[in-house]
Formats: sequence, structure tokens, C-alpha cells
Amino acid sequence: MLNEYSFDNIYIRHAVDDCPDDKDFTMHIHEQCEIYFFVSGNVDYIVEGSKYPLDENSLMIMRPAEAHKPKIVGREKYERYAINFPIDFANFIDPEGRLTKAFSERPLGKNNMFSASEIDIILVKKLFAEMCGAGNDYDKQLTIRTHLLMLLDMLSRAFAVKGNTEHKPQSTAERVVMYVNNHLFEDISVPKLAEHFYLSPSQFSRIFRQATGAAPWEYITKKRLTVAKEKIRSGYSAQAACDVCGFNDYSAFYRAYTKHFGCAPTEDN
Repeated sequence: MLNEYSFDNIYIRHAVDDCPDDKDFTMHIHEQCEIYFFVSGNVDYIVEGSKYPLDENSLMIMRPAEAHKPKIVGREKYERYAINFPIDFANFIDPEGRLTKAFSERPLGKNNMFSASEIDIILVKKLFAEMCGAGNDYDKQLTIRTHLLMLLDMLSRAFAVKGNTEHKPQSTAERVVMYVNNHLFEDISVPKLAEHFYLSPSQFSRIFRQATGAAPWEYITKKRLTVAKEKIRSGYSAQAACDVCGFNDYSAFYRAYTKHFGCAPTEDN
């Protein structure tokens, strides 16, 4: 079951899978922020090499270009809500971006989860249910905008309490993911990355897939394309975005961009 609605670069959905299969859930990267509310199921959430075992009524947040994937652990009914929105959604009342600090001022894959001890889970569930259940377009859009502001206010307060201590990666998986992100636009390859960590290419690929839910080059390409899209929308030419984001061949970039986003980079501005 899927109930979804979109407008003005905001997309909200309520989804239920009665018998989920992990192979149907792939790693994905958005150019927007995401608030994800887990209602029920048996799921671990993978975000940039970090694994979050989800309890019922857990809330997750992902910032733009933060790779994430639900890992289905059991076949119990999987129910969740999610809303994607631009990081500048609240700029009209919050030009300093205080309401989105939980997204903008957090290391990749760290402090993604909020529990009932940190936020009002009952209210969160009520807000999502009302956003997905409002009637006509005007009522639905008004409800989504006002309720999203309430969610952001809750998250910003909880994040201020949680804090944002510097995290030093401990495991090989964490170090691998961080290294790739720090060198994302450079001339990198799986053999070069594997050599840096004194691993064989197959060992590196296995560790990386376990950490992120995707093969290394799939991850790198999707990340580069997501950033390229943001660059183009901010005024870069398609060629400039291609060059800045680590694509050495424009025709390959053009094909990958068109396949991934469904439109040519020259049309996306």
C-alpha cells in the first residue's frame, strides 16, 4: 500500500509492505532532506556506513546527498512514513537556517536517529497521519507546510540537546566511507581505493557494499550526480558541473545524468 503526494519539491508518503523483501530496497540518495518515521517491522537502517537497528516508532533524518537504505531483517509487515523537502524550505521565516541545523551541521551517517526519549513520538505520528490524510489540495498543502515546520522545530530542539560531538571513525567500514566522501570528486577508482586500505579490490567492494548497501562505483556515481544536479540548479553550466564533480568525460556524464534523473543536464535548471 502506498499513499503519496507531491507539490513544490515536497514529497510525502505513507507506505506499507505486508511481506517485505530486502532485495526490493536499494541504496538511494536524495538532493533533499528527509524525515523518516518507522512505524513497524524488522528493519535496520543503513546510513553512510552506520547501522541503526530500528525500534517501533523510531525517527530518522537524512540530509541532502546522504546515502541511506533500509535493510529488511525479517518478513514482518513494514510500515513507515517519510517526507522529503528542500533544505531551504523554512528560509522564509528562518533565514539563518536554525530549524535545519540537525541536517546541515551533522557529520554524514551520525546522529541520524531520534527516539521517544528525545522527541514527542506520539505527536510525530499524529502529524504524519494528518499530513497524509488531509482532503483537497489546498488543505493538504497547508497541513503539510505547517506540520513540517512543527517537525523541524521539534528536531532542532532535540538536536541542540543531543549535541554534535566530533566523531572519529573506528571500523574499517566507517573509515572507507569517510575516505570516499572526502575524495569524492578526485580521480579515484576501486583498485586505488582498495590499495589505500591494503585490501584487494574484491575485499574493498565487499566491505563497502556491507557498509552502504551499494557497490562502490554505484555509490560514487550517484553521489556525484546528486551534487552535479545541485550545481546546475544553482547556475553552473552542465559542462562546469561535469568537471567540478569528477566526471572526466562529458558524454558519459550526460548519459548517466539523463538515465538517473530522467532529463538531460542541459534541461535541468
